[in-house]
Amino acid sequence: MLRSPNCPILNHPLDQPSAFTARNLIASVRKVREIPHGPVPRLCFLEFDGDLTDWLVTEGLAKPFPAWPCFHTKMFAIDVEGVTCGIIPRTIGGPYAVLIAEQLAAAGAVLIVGLTSAGRVSPDLSLPCLVVATSAVRDEGTSLHYLPASRDVACPSSIVPFLERELATTGWMVRCGEVWTTDAPYRETKEQLRNWAAEGVLAVDMQTASLFAFGIARGVAVASIATVSNAVDHEGEQFNTGSQKNGLQIIEACARAARSL
Repeated sequence: MLRSPNCPILNHPLDQPSAFTARNLIASVRKVREIPHGPVPRLCFLEFDGDLTDWLVTEGLAKPFPAWPCFHTKMFAIDVEGVTCGIIPRTIGGPYAVLIAEQLAAAGAVLIVGLTSAGRVSPDLSLPCLVVATSAVRDEGTSLHYLPASRDVACPSSIVPFLERELATTGWMVRCGEVWTTDAPYRETKEQLRNWAAEGVLAVDMQTASLFAFGIARGVAVASIATVSNAVDHEGEQFNTGSQKNGLQIIEACARAARSL
């Protein structure tokens, strides 16, 4: 592992146990808020934007999940494809997504799927499209608290081919490949975009590398699906993520993939 006395994030003691754990927090939340005991759904989604969850709740398709023991978020439950899923909105960025993922794993989740928005890196991607991440470039900080420093981190689940197959039935263009995760989207440069595109990176997001590192370190199945909706070199409509019904189709596809896995 790289070590530098002037860069604390590279000196994190990965071999030492955590002083404060998700289980500690969960126990406190249950006591303070009198939350009933019980496991969360085995399949849970971290929804980056929150608009899909809002729509599901408005349509009566998702309902509050009362046994979710968290100070920071609300969980909603939705039944699709014979699977009860949990969904938590607005889990923006690697640090926050992993904070919630730790609590999900401690509360009984078996598969955690990040639904994120992303920008295009590879110029041959059509907009909008879906990218199922197979690995992620670690241009962020959270992953360094879980794994030794390295260029990238692989998806810690064998679900990728199942996701590719099921998502293809939604009508979206689907690609599998590497994404670039950054903590600072407003500091992306054109040179970086060109360089990562030359290395085969498809899109840029804010959470995949962090979630993958967490999944490997904790032994939790994690996947990441990015809706690629914008690009600095795109002259057409930006931030087109499809309809909320399209979002529901993506959740349904994930549930089928999880059932196959």
